[in-house]
Amino acid sequence: MSIFYAMIPAFFWGTTYAVTQFTLEGWPALLLGALRALPAGLLLLLLRPMWPKGKQWRQLAVLGLINIGIFFSLIFVVALSLPSAISGVGMISVPVFAMIYHGVVYRRMPSKVQMLSGAMLIVLAWMLFDPNQLVLSPIGLGALLTAIFCIIIGSDITKRLGVTMHWWQVLTWQLILGGVFLAIISCIHALVDPSKYLYAIEHVSAFNVAGIAWLSLLNTALGYGLYVFLLQRMSVVEFTFGGIANPIAGIVFGVVLVGESYTLGQYGLMAGMILMSLMPQLTQSIKSARSHQAD
Repeated sequence: MSIFYAMIPAFFWGTTYAVTQFTLEGWPALLLGALRALPAGLLLLLLRPMWPKGKQWRQLAVLGLINIGIFFSLIFVVALSLPSAISGVGMISVPVFAMIYHGVVYRRMPSKVQMLSGAMLIVLAWMLFDPNQLVLSPIGLGALLTAIFCIIIGSDITKRLGVTMHWWQVLTWQLILGGVFLAIISCIHALVDPSKYLYAIEHVSAFNVAGIAWLSLLNTALGYGLYVFLLQRMSVVEFTFGGIANPIAGIVFGVVLVGESYTLGQYGLMAGMILMSLMPQLTQSIKSARSHQAD
């Protein structure tokens, strides 16, 4: 059942792209990252104050930089430069890169079903992202690929830190420290290129505030809370297969909020990727059911 809980944060993360385009179009990515992370971290600290000690500050700062500072910046670049559904579907490839990473770093071989699913995901993604069929921003695709590696490395660090720290402390302080980093960088960027920041401040509306509240409270406080909690109870690869809900949210919200549309063939490829992402969990569930019947 853990994978179904993992789908909850993945679903909220999948709404990031469409919600950003719909409510915060034109806002600077660095500013959006800071507004998403820092308020959520401070809220969590208020609800349950927990403070790092000694070397924990350095460990959490590194995690905050990778998992929040760099990742949030990239994800908003993706959100502002790629279609919502494509962004969400692209995140389905996370399990493939996670398997490669853990195979190289930890010598952990994935199961045959996981390898088959990963291979099919690559084939289907190659067909979906065919430049002859779909014109996509190279900057957006580069940001998406880099964001995927941030997820994998950040998740690995989060899981290891959960052994020596309480998961709430890991959750809270990666958001605060990552948010502070983003706030500082966005201030520097605003001094160099103030036009977008001035536009955002001068034209802020209740509509914008609603978008920021969605991103900070649901996508981040709730989504990252479940993410850190579940990583202490399942492997990184298992968690990433729960990312199936990401493209579902991306497709639905992209169509409803932004008016995106795709061909039946493209929707078919997206559905195929979703099915391949679910295959390892479905296979495991069938085996477990048969095992219980045999007992």
